[in-house]
Amino acid sequence: MGMAGQGLDSLSEKAAMMRQSLQKSQTITDNVVSTLGSFDHRLSALETAMRPTQIRTHSIRKAHENIDKTLKSAEVILAQFDLSRQAEAKILRGPHEDLESYLEAIDQLRSNIHFFSSNKGFKSGDGVVNQANSLLAKAISKLEDEFKQLLSSYSKPVEPDRLFDCLPNSLRPSSGSPGHEGDTNGKNHSSNNHADHHNSGTDDVVLTPPILIPPRILPLLHDLALQMVQAGHEQQLLKIYRETRSFVLEESLRKLGVEKLSKDDVQKMQWEVLEAKIGNWIHFMRIAVKLLFSGERKVCDQMFEGFDSLRDQCFAEVTKRSVSLLLSFGDAIAKSKRSPEKLFVLLDMYEIMRELHSEIEAIFKGKACSEIRESALGLAKQLAQTAQETFGDFEEAVEKDATKTAVSDGTVHPLTSYVINYVKFLFDYRSTLKQLFQEFESGDEASQLGSVTMRIMQALQTNLDAKSKQYRDPALNNLFLMNNIHYIVRSVRRSEAKDLLGDDWVQRHRRIVQQHANQYKRIAWQKILQCLTIQGLTSSGGGGSSTVSGDGGGSSGASRAIVKDRFKTFNMQFEELHQKQSQWTVPDTELRESLRLAVAEVLLPAYRSFVKRYGPLVESGKNPQKFIKYSAEDLERMLGEFFEGKNNDSKRSWEVYLPTR
Repeated sequence: MGMAGQGLDSLSEKAAMMRQSLQKSQTITDNVVSTLGSFDHRLSALETAMRPTQIRTHSIRKAHENIDKTLKSAEVILAQFDLSRQAEAKILRGPHEDLESYLEAIDQLRSNIHFFSSNKGFKSGDGVVNQANSLLAKAISKLEDEFKQLLSSYSKPVEPDRLFDCLPNSLRPSSGSPGHEGDTNGKNHSSNNHADHHNSGTDDVVLTPPILIPPRILPLLHDLALQMVQAGHEQQLLKIYRETRSFVLEESLRKLGVEKLSKDDVQKMQWEVLEAKIGNWIHFMRIAVKLLFSGERKVCDQMFEGFDSLRDQCFAEVTKRSVSLLLSFGDAIAKSKRSPEKLFVLLDMYEIMRELHSEIEAIFKGKACSEIRESALGLAKQLAQTAQETFGDFEEAVEKDATKTAVSDGTVHPLTSYVINYVKFLFDYRSTLKQLFQEFESGDEASQLGSVTMRIMQALQTNLDAKSKQYRDPALNNLFLMNNIHYIVRSVRRSEAKDLLGDDWVQRHRRIVQQHANQYKRIAWQKILQCLTIQGLTSSGGGGSSTVSGDGGGSSGASRAIVKDRFKTFNMQFEELHQKQSQWTVPDTELRESLRLAVAEVLLPAYRSFVKRYGPLVESGKNPQKFIKYSAEDLERMLGEFFEGKNNDSKRSWEVYLPTR
């Protein structure tokens, strides 16, 4: 109990001490709060006192900032003035000394104009802008002169030899061809051109155009053109470029040999001269499109890069007259009077237009060149139309050819050889004809060509039948038909026409040849063979004529006088046949030997038999050699002289039109 009381007393004392400490702490806190309150009052008074000073300091700082900004603006303006003076100095010196610096000066001048136009606060800005614009106008004017001078200096006509060097050997013209003087004969140019074209495979040949303007100059011209466009001088640029480059292009074509010919000029030309010019024109078209126009397109694309519409317009205007010059000749040919010999040159011309079609579409791209593209396509269609109409004219001309001059020796008529050569040439143009047929009608190209060939052959046979009736001698009539149809059959068998006409056609016409050969043999030799028969050899009695009994050589009582007369008649008829038919012609060696053999196989056995049987009757009389003039060997030798055409001098008027390979 005592210990518990002591513990309570101790706890009370500690509580009392804690109350005293808390009271002291409160007193200190109150004092601190009182002190801090006095500080806040004094700070407020200080702030009030400092406020005017702060306002003045802020104003001074703002003034400094405004001064800095003004100085910086002045520096920028002064720098622009300095750049303007430098640009003006370069512009006044002109572009000729240092073109790149001149172009940089123009760019700087434009930048200055933009700067002063954007800074409206600068009081003298309008005056500076007006002065700069005036200087810029003068600079652009000098730039135009520089562009014209530079373009003219490096724009020279391309010499023909440079163009020929760009061609593969197979396409290079020989002396007397395009670009060479002295070609007035021009024979076979188009035909040779056609053969060269197919042998060289020009569709796969990629040609490299000549360099028309040095590569180092093109970037400068591009920069000059860019400045003129930015200055709004597109029309002046177009005018300078068109006048300079179009003249150079036309002069290049003139040096090559291109000339302006009207439809009337074409119509008045002799065929040989015209054919040469057509062959040259085909070379000109290939060179112009693949080299000159292609090269010009590259120049335009580089010079006007970034200005598509202006680029295409410039190219169209530069090439328009040159293209028109070339196409006008083709158009004059296509619209000139049709004739059979023109078919192949029309096909050659159509072929080159088809060959160049894709390149023309690629080179003359864009809306500005649409008229040129349409003109080229229009010429191709016109050539195809004229060629197709010439087909019809040829078929009709063959059927209705009214040549009265017959070949006197019955040989192959010039019309036949002409038509067959014509047909052979058609097959050289199979790929071209395929395109041509597709222009106007659908269907299988082979069947269309076969149909055309069949009609031409039929027209020829109809005409030959009519011509054969001009011969008074029916034997010669059949010989003529035999020769001509045999020539047709042999030519067909050796050409691609056989595949289209077919074996049945060939076999049928071979039988026709044999029929005419048999008819000739029957008509020409029937009469003379009658002399070698036993019919009518017995005497009807009396008269002092001698007879030989059945045991006197097997003459069966034939009359010597009649036998002599038979020999005499035979001799006369054979000599007449020999004289006449040795002037006839069978030009094919195999057919000629076959026909002689066929005659010999009939004549010689009959003659030998007759001589053997009745010869003794004549030989026992006077002058037997007067009646038995020929041995069988003599006759065989003389038959070997038949059909040689010894006096053949007939004029073959159709041969002047024969196309040659």
